[in-house]
Amino acid sequence: MTSFFTPDRRQFLHGASSVVVGAALGGATAGAAPAEQPADRGPPTKFLLACMTLPYSAFPLQRALTGIKGAGYHHVAWGTTHREEGGKSVPVLAADAPPEKARDLGKRCRDLGLEPVMMFSGIYPEAKNGLEVLQQRLKQASAARVPQVLTFGHTRGGNRKLWVERFRKLGPMARDLGVLLVVKQHGGETGTGEACAEITREVNDAGVKVNYDAGNVMDYLHLDPLPDIKKCASEVRSFCIKDHRRFPKDGDCGPGLGEIDHYQLLAPVAFTGLTMPLCCENIFAPVLPRPTKPEGVDALARRAREFLEIVTQGLQMA
Repeated sequence: MTSFFTPDRRQFLHGASSVVVGAALGGATAGAAPAEQPADRGPPTKFLLACMTLPYSAFPLQRALTGIKGAGYHHVAWGTTHREEGGKSVPVLAADAPPEKARDLGKRCRDLGLEPVMMFSGIYPEAKNGLEVLQQRLKQASAARVPQVLTFGHTRGGNRKLWVERFRKLGPMARDLGVLLVVKQHGGETGTGEACAEITREVNDAGVKVNYDAGNVMDYLHLDPLPDIKKCASEVRSFCIKDHRRFPKDGDCGPGLGEIDHYQLLAPVAFTGLTMPLCCENIFAPVLPRPTKPEGVDALARRAREFLEIVTQGLQMA
């Protein structure tokens, strides 16, 4: 298992200065014309396949962790709440929890054979207390040795000027703590990877980069993510994996069950030399009801992992 406190982790946080981007990913739909292979590839990206605890939110956190491990994952992402004994919804890690509690949760995961790679911040960057909460989340992540903290804006749109101002304060702190703050698409003015990358490029700090969520790009803005990811690939350091389909019912779903071509989605970042988490946020089947028992979630988590293994291995061998 890779330790994030090796030279690989430093590379993972700061990244290479350039990313080889495949050509011709355009088209009107998520099944657009195939991309051409770049003539001169960089070293392969080390994709870390992780499952978020989020799909297990209806069940206790411990059951989520054991289910994820049983589904064959070696990496996990934390988020956001779980229904514990008695039916109470409890945060995986409260925003005001001391770093020591985060450290304990990290150990709890590693004792099960799961390496944490990402945690939800649970706060919009533009929120009144956004700066303070994100600062605390970075401290928690550092204590737990979780390399990435995820944030995203309100679906109604954020405040770009305020984002840049706050990210410029958070970037140096993130780097000092050995953590990366990543921002993903969530509708509104920051609903595309291109828009998020414009912000991170303006911030110009290696401690703040982009997380890509193709399902959100399709869901909130009804746009094809394949042309979009070309415009932000050099800033992308992780993915929230979810698919999306418009027929027979419009909605998000697990990878490989929607209309997004994951070979083309991951092609622009397949040869970066970076270590890049692919965190499964939605693993569910379209149209069908979600499982009422955790064993049903386990099966879908396993299917998502197997699909992504096939895609990433095939993409880098092509």
